[in-house]
Amino acid sequence: MTHRLVVPFELPDPQPVSSVLVEALASLDIVVFGHYGLPEQTPPAVAREQFEAEAKEQLAAVAEPFEAAGASVTIRLVFGRDRGKAIDQIAIEENCDGELDPAPTDRVERILVPIPNTGNVDRLTSFVTVFAEGHDPSVTLLHVVEGEGTDADGEAVVADGRELMVDHGIDPDTVDTRVVTDTDHDAVILDTAADYDAVVMGEATPKTADRIFGTLADKIVNRAGKPVVVVRRNHAEDDDGSA
Repeated sequence: MTHRLVVPFELPDPQPVSSVLVEALASLDIVVFGHYGLPEQTPPAVAREQFEAEAKEQLAAVAEPFEAAGASVTIRLVFGRDRGKAIDQIAIEENCDGELDPAPTDRVERILVPIPNTGNVDRLTSFVTVFAEGHDPSVTLLHVVEGEGTDADGEAVVADGRELMVDHGIDPDTVDTRVVTDTDHDAVILDTAADYDAVVMGEATPKTADRIFGTLADKIVNRAGKPVVVVRRNHAEDDDGSA
Protein backbone atom coordinates (compact mmCIF):
# COMPACT_ATOMS: atom_id res chain seq x y z
CA MET A 1 0.00 0.00 0.00
CA THR A 2 1.32 3.44 -0.92
CA HIS A 3 1.37 6.28 1.57
CA ARG A 4 2.04 9.91 0.73
CA LEU A 5 3.88 12.30 3.02
CA VAL A 6 3.98 16.07 2.73
CA VAL A 7 7.39 17.48 3.67
CA PRO A 8 7.10 21.25 4.19
CA PHE A 9 9.93 23.71 3.62
CA GLU A 10 9.92 27.39 4.50
CA LEU A 11 11.18 29.66 1.70
CA PRO A 12 13.45 31.38 0.94
CA ASP A 13 16.52 29.39 2.06
CA PRO A 14 14.85 26.06 2.99
CA GLN A 15 16.66 23.85 5.49
CA PRO A 16 17.38 20.39 4.01
CA VAL A 17 16.13 17.24 5.76
CA SER A 18 18.78 15.07 7.46
CA SER A 19 20.19 12.48 5.05
CA VAL A 20 19.36 9.52 7.32
CA LEU A 21 15.78 10.76 7.61
CA VAL A 22 15.57 11.08 3.82
CA GLU A 23 16.71 7.46 3.50
CA ALA A 24 14.19 6.34 6.12
CA LEU A 25 11.34 8.07 4.29
CA ALA A 26 12.22 6.71 0.85
CA SER A 27 9.55 3.98 1.02
CA LEU A 28 6.87 6.70 0.96
CA ASP A 29 5.67 8.95 -1.85
CA ILE A 30 6.98 12.41 -0.99
CA VAL A 31 5.31 15.76 -1.65
CA VAL A 32 7.96 18.46 -1.28
CA PHE A 33 5.99 21.56 -0.36
CA GLY A 34 7.54 25.00 -0.37
CA HIS A 35 5.76 27.81 1.47
CA TYR A 36 6.98 31.29 0.65
CA GLY A 37 5.76 33.44 3.53
CA LEU A 38 4.57 36.90 2.56
CA PRO A 39 4.01 40.10 4.54
CA GLU A 40 0.45 41.39 4.68
CA GLN A 41 0.98 44.07 2.06
CA THR A 42 2.49 41.83 -0.64
CA PRO A 43 0.06 40.24 -3.13
CA PRO A 44 0.91 36.57 -3.86
CA ALA A 45 0.82 37.18 -7.63
CA VAL A 46 3.47 39.90 -7.34
CA ALA A 47 5.71 37.72 -5.18
CA ARG A 48 5.29 34.75 -7.52
CA GLU A 49 6.34 36.84 -10.52
CA GLN A 50 9.43 38.07 -8.67
CA PHE A 51 10.58 34.97 -6.75
CA GLU A 52 9.07 31.88 -8.41
CA ALA A 53 12.08 30.86 -10.49
CA GLU A 54 14.48 31.02 -7.53
CA ALA A 55 12.00 29.25 -5.25
CA LYS A 56 11.60 26.39 -7.72
CA GLU A 57 15.36 25.98 -7.94
CA GLN A 58 15.59 25.79 -4.14
CA LEU A 59 12.78 23.23 -3.96
CA ALA A 60 14.40 21.11 -6.67
CA ALA A 61 17.60 21.10 -4.59
CA VAL A 62 15.88 19.88 -1.40
CA ALA A 63 13.84 17.34 -3.40
CA GLU A 64 16.88 15.81 -5.10
CA PRO A 65 18.04 13.70 -2.09
CA PHE A 66 14.57 12.09 -1.88
CA GLU A 67 14.68 11.25 -5.59
CA ALA A 68 18.22 9.89 -5.23
CA ALA A 69 17.00 7.66 -2.38
CA GLY A 70 14.37 6.18 -4.69
CA ALA A 71 11.27 8.02 -3.50
CA SER A 72 8.55 9.20 -5.85
CA VAL A 73 8.56 13.01 -5.49
CA THR A 74 5.99 15.70 -6.30
CA ILE A 75 6.89 19.37 -5.84
CA ARG A 76 4.37 22.07 -4.89
CA LEU A 77 4.92 25.77 -4.23
CA VAL A 78 2.61 28.27 -2.53
CA PHE A 79 3.07 31.99 -1.92
CA GLY A 80 0.94 33.05 1.03
CA ARG A 81 0.60 34.04 4.68
CA ASP A 82 -0.95 31.09 6.52
CA ARG A 83 1.56 28.21 6.45
CA GLY A 84 -0.58 25.78 8.42
CA LYS A 85 -3.63 26.32 6.25
CA ALA A 86 -1.50 25.92 3.11
CA ILE A 87 -0.06 22.60 4.35
CA ASP A 88 -3.58 21.31 5.03
CA GLN A 89 -4.73 22.33 1.56
CA ILE A 90 -1.76 20.70 -0.17
CA ALA A 91 -2.22 17.52 1.90
CA ILE A 92 -5.84 17.32 0.77
CA GLU A 93 -5.10 18.09 -2.88
CA GLU A 94 -2.23 15.58 -3.02
CA ASN A 95 -4.09 12.94 -1.00
CA CYS A 96 -1.32 12.86 1.63
CA ASP A 97 -1.94 10.83 4.76
CA GLY A 98 1.06 12.13 6.70
CA GLU A 99 3.02 15.30 7.39
CA LEU A 100 6.66 15.56 8.47
CA ASP A 101 7.64 17.95 11.26
CA PRO A 102 11.41 17.72 10.73
CA ALA A 103 14.28 17.93 13.19
CA PRO A 104 17.98 17.13 12.77
CA THR A 105 18.83 13.49 13.45
CA ASP A 106 21.78 11.17 12.79
CA ARG A 107 19.84 7.90 12.96
CA VAL A 108 16.33 6.48 12.68
CA GLU A 109 16.73 3.17 14.49
CA ARG A 110 14.13 3.48 17.26
CA ILE A 111 10.64 4.80 16.56
CA LEU A 112 8.05 5.70 19.16
CA VAL A 113 4.40 5.32 18.14
CA PRO A 114 1.88 6.72 20.64
CA ILE A 115 -1.28 4.79 19.95
CA PRO A 116 -4.79 5.95 20.87
CA ASN A 117 -7.67 3.74 21.92
CA THR A 118 -10.05 5.08 19.30
CA GLY A 119 -9.96 6.20 15.69
CA ASN A 120 -7.15 6.35 13.13
CA VAL A 121 -5.41 3.22 14.48
CA ASP A 122 -5.54 1.16 11.28
CA ARG A 123 -4.37 4.16 9.24
CA LEU A 124 -1.56 4.83 11.76
CA THR A 125 -0.30 1.25 11.95
CA SER A 126 -0.42 0.84 8.17
CA PHE A 127 1.61 4.02 7.74
CA VAL A 128 4.23 2.93 10.30
CA THR A 129 4.59 -0.45 8.60
CA VAL A 130 5.37 1.15 5.22
CA PHE A 131 7.62 3.74 6.88
CA ALA A 132 9.66 0.91 8.43
CA GLU A 133 10.21 -0.84 5.09
CA GLY A 134 13.82 -1.01 4.01
CA HIS A 135 15.50 0.17 7.19
CA ASP A 136 13.90 -2.11 9.81
CA PRO A 137 13.86 0.12 12.89
CA SER A 138 12.57 -1.10 16.22
CA VAL A 139 9.10 0.22 16.97
CA THR A 140 7.54 0.82 20.38
CA LEU A 141 3.77 1.17 20.60
CA LEU A 142 2.97 3.35 23.63
CA HIS A 143 -0.46 3.82 25.14
CA VAL A 144 -1.14 6.18 28.03
CA VAL A 145 -4.00 5.08 30.27
CA GLU A 146 -5.98 8.00 31.67
CA GLY A 147 -9.13 8.52 33.67
CA GLU A 148 -11.09 5.38 34.46
CA GLY A 149 -9.05 3.19 32.10
CA THR A 150 -7.15 0.22 33.43
CA ASP A 151 -3.79 -1.35 32.67
CA ALA A 152 -5.70 -4.22 31.05
CA ASP A 153 -7.42 -1.72 28.75
CA GLY A 154 -4.05 -0.29 27.79
CA GLU A 155 -2.53 -3.71 27.17
CA ALA A 156 -5.46 -4.55 24.88
CA VAL A 157 -4.91 -1.31 22.90
CA VAL A 158 -1.22 -1.96 22.23
CA ALA A 159 -1.80 -5.67 21.56
CA ASP A 160 -4.44 -4.81 18.95
CA GLY A 161 -2.12 -2.21 17.42
CA ARG A 162 0.74 -4.69 17.24
CA GLU A 163 -1.53 -7.29 15.63
CA LEU A 164 -2.61 -4.77 12.99
CA MET A 165 1.01 -3.95 12.18
CA VAL A 166 1.86 -7.63 11.81
CA ASP A 167 -1.17 -8.02 9.54
CA HIS A 168 0.15 -5.09 7.48
CA GLY A 169 3.45 -6.96 7.08
CA ILE A 170 5.92 -5.74 9.68
CA ASP A 171 8.38 -8.16 11.31
CA PRO A 172 6.78 -8.92 14.72
CA ASP A 173 10.23 -9.17 16.33
CA THR A 174 10.76 -5.45 15.69
CA VAL A 175 7.65 -4.30 17.58
CA ASP A 176 7.38 -3.99 21.34
CA THR A 177 4.69 -2.42 23.47
CA ARG A 178 4.49 -0.22 26.54
CA VAL A 179 1.61 0.95 28.74
CA VAL A 180 1.84 3.87 31.17
CA THR A 181 -0.86 5.05 33.56
CA ASP A 182 -0.72 8.77 34.15
CA THR A 183 -2.91 11.85 34.35
CA ASP A 184 -0.88 13.81 31.80
CA HIS A 185 -0.95 12.06 28.42
CA ASP A 186 1.13 14.66 26.56
CA ALA A 187 3.83 14.89 29.24
CA VAL A 188 4.38 11.11 29.15
CA ILE A 189 4.79 11.10 25.38
CA LEU A 190 7.03 14.17 25.44
CA ASP A 191 9.31 12.63 28.08
CA THR A 192 9.40 9.22 26.38
CA ALA A 193 10.17 10.71 22.96
CA ALA A 194 13.55 11.87 24.25
CA ASP A 195 14.69 8.21 24.33
CA TYR A 196 13.81 7.56 20.66
CA ASP A 197 15.09 8.71 17.26
CA ALA A 198 11.73 9.68 15.77
CA VAL A 199 8.02 9.71 16.55
CA VAL A 200 5.10 8.66 14.35
CA MET A 201 1.75 9.66 15.80
CA GLY A 202 -1.87 10.15 14.80
CA GLU A 203 -3.34 13.60 14.23
CA ALA A 204 -5.26 14.67 17.30
CA THR A 205 -8.43 16.70 17.33
CA PRO A 206 -7.32 20.37 17.44
CA LYS A 207 -7.49 22.04 20.87
CA THR A 208 -7.67 25.75 21.65
CA ALA A 209 -4.45 25.49 23.66
CA ASP A 210 -2.62 24.25 20.55
CA ARG A 211 -2.91 27.72 19.04
CA ILE A 212 -1.21 29.20 22.09
CA PHE A 213 1.31 26.57 23.17
CA GLY A 214 1.72 24.52 19.98
CA THR A 215 0.64 20.98 19.23
CA LEU A 216 2.18 17.95 20.90
CA ALA A 217 4.12 17.27 17.69
CA ASP A 218 5.52 20.82 17.80
CA LYS A 219 6.60 20.31 21.43
CA ILE A 220 8.35 17.02 20.61
CA VAL A 221 10.31 18.72 17.81
CA ASN A 222 11.15 21.85 19.80
CA ARG A 223 11.82 20.34 23.25
CA ALA A 224 12.94 16.76 22.56
CA GLY A 225 14.58 17.63 19.23
CA LYS A 226 13.08 14.60 17.46
CA PRO A 227 11.46 14.51 14.01
CA VAL A 228 7.76 13.72 14.05
CA VAL A 229 5.51 12.26 11.38
CA VAL A 230 1.85 13.08 11.99
CA VAL A 231 -0.55 10.66 10.32
CA ARG A 232 -3.60 12.66 9.36
CA ARG A 233 -7.13 11.81 10.41
CA ASN A 234 -9.51 10.72 7.71
CA HIS A 235 -11.01 14.17 7.20
CA ALA A 236 -13.55 12.86 4.70
CA GLU A 237 -14.98 10.64 7.45
CA ASP A 238 -14.90 13.61 9.83
CA ASP A 239 -16.94 15.64 7.36
CA ASP A 240 -19.42 12.78 7.13
CA GLY A 241 -19.61 12.64 10.92
CA SER A 242 -18.72 8.95 10.82
CA ALA A 243 -15.26 9.14 12.50
